[in-house]
Amino acid sequence: MSRRGALTALLTADTISAVGTRMSALALPWFVLVSTGSATRAGVVAFVEMLPYVLAAAAGGPLIDRIGGRRFSVGADAVSALALAAIPLLHERIGFGGLLVLVGIAGGLRGFSDTAKEAIFPRVARESGMEMTRAASLQDGLHRLATLLGAPAGGALLAVLDAPIVLLFDAATFAFGAVVVLLLVRVPPAEAPEEHEPYAKALRSGLTFLRRDRLVGAVVVMIFATNLFDAAYNSVLLPTWAKLLGSPVLLGLASASFGIGAVLGNIVFTAYAPRAPRWALFTIGFMVGGAPRYLAAGFSDEVWLLYAVSFAAGLGIAAINPILGAVIYERVPAHMMARVQGALTAVTWAGIPLGGLLGGAAAGAVGVHVALIGTGLLYLAVTLLPLIQPAWRDLDVRPAPAQSAEPKAAPVEEPV
Repeated sequence: MSRRGALTALLTADTISAVGTRMSALALPWFVLVSTGSATRAGVVAFVEMLPYVLAAAAGGPLIDRIGGRRFSVGADAVSALALAAIPLLHERIGFGGLLVLVGIAGGLRGFSDTAKEAIFPRVARESGMEMTRAASLQDGLHRLATLLGAPAGGALLAVLDAPIVLLFDAATFAFGAVVVLLLVRVPPAEAPEEHEPYAKALRSGLTFLRRDRLVGAVVVMIFATNLFDAAYNSVLLPTWAKLLGSPVLLGLASASFGIGAVLGNIVFTAYAPRAPRWALFTIGFMVGGAPRYLAAGFSDEVWLLYAVSFAAGLGIAAINPILGAVIYERVPAHMMARVQGALTAVTWAGIPLGGLLGGAAAGAVGVHVALIGTGLLYLAVTLLPLIQPAWRDLDVRPAPAQSAEPKAAPVEEPV
């Protein structure tokens, strides 16, 4: 296999699994609606799926660091495939309570699997010889492509097939990912600490790293806030705005405009990533990709304006995740990657459930247009922080983290 064969295999497995996840996001609630006829139960299922995901990402890091990300990725995807397949095959026997158990298991396993893949990605990328910002950009671009393709594919399959068949197809994507990582991905060893830390100490060390690294700490604060605002926009404010105009089609077109811009922007950024000025692109990209969408909908009901702004926002936002991913991969020691990634996911995603609640409260109190404008101004204020906080200038500092990740002790990764 070529030097980049393992990276190609890991990205392939990650992308196929991501497509399955996007399809599940449609197929699972649709299956619940069809089988139970209850929108409330569909909402409960969505909550039960997401909560274990966040908890697994937060709590699984020390175990993944100790046992190995490759093992966790293969095992979690394999069992997740079984849990997803059991939903349509066994739901009539196990009832709604059993369904919730299977959904919770699948959600938690995806949290383990995603964290494990994030933990091994920088080592596989370094081994391939690819520059880290370009590798992170390629990873993010494929995730965005999976989002752009997965949801329409899920909707089309639901229209042609019934929901149980689509869930079985989703299960097959996770099984495929497990087989690809098992057979084709070999992970270079990471430097291991001299002694294994107790679980609680290892878990705290991930949060401690977030707090002590000034750039990573600034990233956590910003992404927590922007995730909260984006959740308010996507789950409440934009749907309410579209409802006032009388067309749910607006939601899909706005999301598609943003997604197309993000994929195209990612292609351009990936080509120039090694030479890209990180701080400038990050700052400008977030200013373009964040607040303008809120302000366009808040100040105008012209749908063409929202589509145009959403497309431009997608172009602007394309560099954000690759830059942040590269910074994390470069600054975090390889043997701590899973616990830091898990802590980062748990903290930054904590704003997502709050966003919907706050967005609904704001729209109910002052109206959707004022809520959009207010949220957009808050978003703008947060994205201006890189202009005034010195820590953000460290985005342009490209340390040599490979030194901390080169094998100097017993390898953490072992063959499965």
